[in-house]
Amino acid sequence: MAVPGPGLEISVPVPSERLQNLVELARTVCGQPVTAINIITEDLQYQVAAAGMEPYLCSREDSMCAVGFLNGESTIVEDASLDPRYSGNPFVDGRRGAVRLYASVPLVADDGFVLGTLCAGAREPGKLSDRQRRGLEILAAEVVEALALEQRAHQLAGALAEAQRSNALLAEFAGRVSHDLRNPLTSILGYVELGQMEAENSPHSQIGQYLDVVASSGQRMLTMVEDVLAYATIGGEVRLAELSLANLVRDVLQDLQASIEARGASVNCDDLSFTGDPVQMRLLLQNLIHNAVAYSRPGVPPVIRVTGRRAGDGTTLRVIDNGKGISAEDRERVLDPLVRLQREDDPPGTGLGLATCARIAAATGGRLEIGPAPEAGTMVTIHLGERS
Repeated sequence: MAVPGPGLEISVPVPSERLQNLVELARTVCGQPVTAINIITEDLQYQVAAAGMEPYLCSREDSMCAVGFLNGESTIVEDASLDPRYSGNPFVDGRRGAVRLYASVPLVADDGFVLGTLCAGAREPGKLSDRQRRGLEILAAEVVEALALEQRAHQLAGALAEAQRSNALLAEFAGRVSHDLRNPLTSILGYVELGQMEAENSPHSQIGQYLDVVASSGQRMLTMVEDVLAYATIGGEVRLAELSLANLVRDVLQDLQASIEARGASVNCDDLSFTGDPVQMRLLLQNLIHNAVAYSRPGVPPVIRVTGRRAGDGTTLRVIDNGKGISAEDRERVLDPLVRLQREDDPPGTGLGLATCARIAAATGGRLEIGPAPEAGTMVTIHLGERS
């Protein structure tokens, strides 16, 4: 037996040429003057196509088709005025119509959801042959298929429009960020270069070393900004190269040196050669190691372990810390952009770090998972897929 979906929550389809052709064919097959495709909701019956009359809207209470359509079986009534189920209906007793012959086939989706009916009627009593009834049932199945195709087409069109809108906003955002970040970084690097030139003649040799670190980190940051913004703008171009996990972590530690020293953090890393996008992989590791340092427990120096291994379909990286950890109910939520937990003593942030890491993993055909560390803290597992 067919049953309706929860709350009969369906979207009313837009009338189309395909549906109109099917209802005209139903009129020919059953040889009756009036046929219609009815969508029945919790409160209404809406005709999306009709032949022999103008489509109309009525309440479900007044609908003839709503009387028994949920049983999933066809209904054939030779004279509705003599049938106690229909004799008092306004479309039978003269208030809105004078239907006599009435035939109705439920529109049952693959999941058992009853959308409505394909019905036929006439003002005079009559019969349908077994062949006509079978033809009406076959056409009802075609109507269900047409409704499903049109719904999918509508959903795809909506998704495409949303994707185009999102891409346009992303490109506009990337352009603004590119301007706002690239220009000050270029200025910083220019002044660093001047400082390096002056430091060559300075008795304080450490100043030159400090400036070298600043210049190296600043140049990597500028490259990262430009490449990540290009990645966002063009939809995710991945530039593959053979990478060393140890070398990537070494570069990240140099960038994060000040915060690592301030927190007394220690970072251990396995080495692994794997294929990936160097900019994206460095950004991923920088975000995760930065989080491991920033979200440490008060009074507990951060201990961070970075591991990697080859998997059958790609590479698996892990960043394990002994910090605050993330509760089970929040582990999926924090992967959404701009989501922050707002816990006591948490440092300020944008809520984009983990979302960026998840997107980088997805760009390889992989995924990012957050779980508890073996003792205390967080273990972030990055499954890099076939594109890594």
